[in-house]
Amino acid sequence: MRKEVWFGLSILIAIVVGIAILMPSPENITNGHLGLLMLALIVVTIMLGFPTAFTLMGMGVVFTYLAYSQLPMQTAIEQTLDLMVLRAYSVMTNDVLIAVPLFIFMGYLVERANLIEKLFKSMHLVLARIPGSLGVATIVTCAVFATATGIVGAVVTLMGLLAMPAMMKAGYSVRLTAGAITAGGCLGIMIPPSVLLIVYGAVAGVSVVKLYAGAFFPGLMLASLYVLYVILMAKIFPKSAPPLSEEERRVDLPPFAETLKDTISNKALPALLKAIKGKNNADIPMAVLLRNLALVVLPAVIFVAAMSLTYKVVTAPVVTVDYGLQEMGGFGSFDDDSDLYGGGLAEPEGAESLQPMGLGFDAADDTTDANAQAEAVEESSEAASPPREPAPTWFWIVLAIGTVIMLIFYVMFTFARLEIFKMLIGSFFPLAILIAAVLGSIVFGFATPSEAAAMGAFGGILLAFAYGRLNMGMMKESVYLAAKTSAMVCWLFVGSAIFSAAFALLGGQEIINAWVLSMDLTPVQFLIMSQVVIFLLGWPLEWTEIIVIFMPIFLPLVNHFGIDPLFFGLLVALNLQTAFLSPPVAMSAFYLKGVSPPHVTLNQIFLGMLPFMGIQILAIVLMYLFPGIGLWLPEVLY
Repeated sequence: MRKEVWFGLSILIAIVVGIAILMPSPENITNGHLGLLMLALIVVTIMLGFPTAFTLMGMGVVFTYLAYSQLPMQTAIEQTLDLMVLRAYSVMTNDVLIAVPLFIFMGYLVERANLIEKLFKSMHLVLARIPGSLGVATIVTCAVFATATGIVGAVVTLMGLLAMPAMMKAGYSVRLTAGAITAGGCLGIMIPPSVLLIVYGAVAGVSVVKLYAGAFFPGLMLASLYVLYVILMAKIFPKSAPPLSEEERRVDLPPFAETLKDTISNKALPALLKAIKGKNNADIPMAVLLRNLALVVLPAVIFVAAMSLTYKVVTAPVVTVDYGLQEMGGFGSFDDDSDLYGGGLAEPEGAESLQPMGLGFDAADDTTDANAQAEAVEESSEAASPPREPAPTWFWIVLAIGTVIMLIFYVMFTFARLEIFKMLIGSFFPLAILIAAVLGSIVFGFATPSEAAAMGAFGGILLAFAYGRLNMGMMKESVYLAAKTSAMVCWLFVGSAIFSAAFALLGGQEIINAWVLSMDLTPVQFLIMSQVVIFLLGWPLEWTEIIVIFMPIFLPLVNHFGIDPLFFGLLVALNLQTAFLSPPVAMSAFYLKGVSPPHVTLNQIFLGMLPFMGIQILAIVLMYLFPGIGLWLPEVLY
């Protein structure tokens, strides 16, 4: 029997033995004990392979009936069925869950647009001079693709088919190859738009918008740590990640680029400019030169546009509106009673100089009044448009650094790099624009998560159409898979709602709360304990089961210890990636094993994943020590 089977059986036996030892005798069992028994049994049944959603519902209904067993049978059945219907209805009316099927549909469309092969090849060439370039390109490609799809199995499977043969051919070790693919494929759990964050937001009642903003930098930090680990491994152990040969880094140039390179210069910008204004373009169509010149100046145009927009934003005048409000009942200050009670109808000062209209009329006075009115209008218009604020120092620093980078970029921008840039435009930038549009509309408040998900799904359709992959068969398959996955998530929510209601009804939540509070923990100690428990739960269970079953148990304690549920959710999202990287479940390992060569064993894949699990733990520690990594952006934006 395989080692992972023995490991799973040993956990099952330990749980069953623990239940037998800790549970009191049948005559002393209370409702609270039944709640704890239900919690232990759900872990056992899931590990035995029973469908999670329907197991949750079935066990919730059974134990709800046991909670009402003191009532007459008819009443107990009615109460149980009422609870089941009401909890299911509450899930159906949750607006946040509308985004789940739309994001999943977008992911399947992007997966079938066949962008990943072009993306990996372009990233491989862009990063060719970095140590461990294939491993770095794999992680970057996985991060971008996982962000666009959010489907771990699809990313790991496709990268296993694409990157694993290339890395093995280049001499990379099996462990580093497997670890980079599996860890990179799991980044979609953390980096928005993540379905996990939507599910957590729905369970915890936390704004999905703030979760997306908060998860952005932790996700980038985790991907950067992965990349840093691969580079260090390539430096310390060159045999595990040998550098690419010149032949593998070579880029084939089109005929026009070869001509300009030989006759004028290898630098793209000066060669194209000289070819357009000189006689050297006799054999090159002007349309080809102009098209490539437009691509060459595109980064500079984007930089200028971005800095111009930033300048307008940071120098926008601060508009203060004075509504002239005063305290209710206030009539100004009065020196004595005579001012308060008398003088209300008194003639204003200087009234003796006023004359009735038509008596003593003077044209000079009229001209003076007109000029005064004109000046008043001019002053009011100036007041209505206050001067712009001076640009802050950091803007000029960014502008200077950006300008230097752009100059260096164009000095080093050869025709080979132009061809790589074209590959990026055809693979990376469409995905980047789609992701930026979806996340930007959510984070900056232009659209709700559901509206942005609908826009993302439409963008996925456009991408598939642009790359010639849109057809009825592909659409039917994407709709079917999206409906299947969404149904699983929604049934999990229904089962979790019924299960958690039964658990609370039996008093299990109160027992756990009393037990945790009796330990007199500090908030720091509770955070450590909760993350250790979630980390251990990630071994036998998947993230969906942990979120829908155990988060409702943790959340009341989170509120008691005064911990921000947003910060707790970000820690949980980082931690739950272990559900895909830790044996015996480690679904990403099984996805990769299914497309690996026969000589790659499951144990090699597990060993390759372990260093990346350590990096995840390091990321959690950094997140705890520096909470601003996750909380800074939500605080700035909201």
